[in-house]
Amino acid sequence: MKKQAISLAVAATVGMGTVIGGFAIQTEAASISSLKEQQNKIQSQRSDVHSNIKESTEKLSEIKNQQTNVKNEIQSLDKEISETTKQIEEKTAKIATTKDEITKLQAKIEELKDRIEKRNILLKERVRSYQENGLGINYLDVLLGSTSFSDFIERASAVATFMQADQDILKQHEADKNELEATQLQVKKELASLEKMVAELESMKKQLNAERAEKDQLMAQLVQQEEEEHSHMMDLKEQEKLLAIQEAAIQKAIKQEQERQAKAAAAAAAAKSRTTQSSTIASSGNAPKVSSGGGSGSAPNVSSGVWTQPATGYVSSGFGYRSAGRHDGVDIANGASVPILAAADGVVIRAYYSTTYGNCIFLSHSINGQVYTTVYAHMSSLAVGSGATVKKGQKIGTMGNTGRSRGQHLHFELHKGPWTPDKRNAINPVGIVPLP
Repeated sequence: MKKQAISLAVAATVGMGTVIGGFAIQTEAASISSLKEQQNKIQSQRSDVHSNIKESTEKLSEIKNQQTNVKNEIQSLDKEISETTKQIEEKTAKIATTKDEITKLQAKIEELKDRIEKRNILLKERVRSYQENGLGINYLDVLLGSTSFSDFIERASAVATFMQADQDILKQHEADKNELEATQLQVKKELASLEKMVAELESMKKQLNAERAEKDQLMAQLVQQEEEEHSHMMDLKEQEKLLAIQEAAIQKAIKQEQERQAKAAAAAAAAKSRTTQSSTIASSGNAPKVSSGGGSGSAPNVSSGVWTQPATGYVSSGFGYRSAGRHDGVDIANGASVPILAAADGVVIRAYYSTTYGNCIFLSHSINGQVYTTVYAHMSSLAVGSGATVKKGQKIGTMGNTGRSRGQHLHFELHKGPWTPDKRNAINPVGIVPLP
């Protein structure tokens, strides 16, 4: 899935005085210019995200249309397969009926063969008689042996009947033979036609099933694309939400900086000594002081420098590469119920549950004109919400074992600049933030 690397720009509250939370704040107009520059970048990023959301929406609509078309094609194929199957069943039943007819015809054929055989015997006897006596002499003796004219007529009629009977036998014999051959040929043709038709229908059904399988595969791909695009859309909307929060926070920081500068200017005009004192204080809080921390279940002491220790316990895993891969933070472990503190003044960019970080909080800080982002992960509970302004040492949650975690600990990250999905701005907090 495509993920846009989003800059979680600073949205820190800069306060109402020259010294905020133990660190110096720039009083020049350049600080406002820097914030406005960050605001412009975020607005540009939001515009890009909006364009990507529009593009993703159009792509989802196109995928939906493709799914509708494929679904209609599948329904059409199902109808064709159903009709083809019905025809196959009908033709198969017809083949069974034809085979039954063939079986019955075979019995009839046997009868015809028997009749033909009997006629053959009769005709052979006649032929033998003709050969022995001669056809003309036999019938002439019959006629001359008459005792009267009436007897002659009767005998002549009988002779004609016998001769006609022989002709009828020959004709019937020929007709039966022709009928037998025609019937056999017709049935064979019909059976062959049916079997050919069934074979063609089976081939058609096989082709339709193959097309159906292809459409099913295409539909599965489209469903997968839809899921991925939905996920991409959710990611874009999440990015847009984070950008909106940051833009609002930066706007608030600009306003507060403007108010601070206006008050600082008024104070300078009224009393130069206060400005001098403020400058002295501002230059005194740059060196971080490592706290010894409290008890195993208590909050650490709040340091006087810019940063303070976020939790008590021991460092169970440091920054850098380890057997499981790159580790972009420091793990502080403790078996007791330990409060988690904000490492510096800042604004909560986001407080939510992540499948990887578990209950987590992202804080944005502006320190001497530099943007920092801190991440607190795997907490059992959260004490602040998104958009809240927090002070150094303020409780923001409780150590836990949520998300992808093995044992109770705080996963703490420090980023010099905004947090990005690839964590390219992550730095080792050792030597910057007090740790156990």
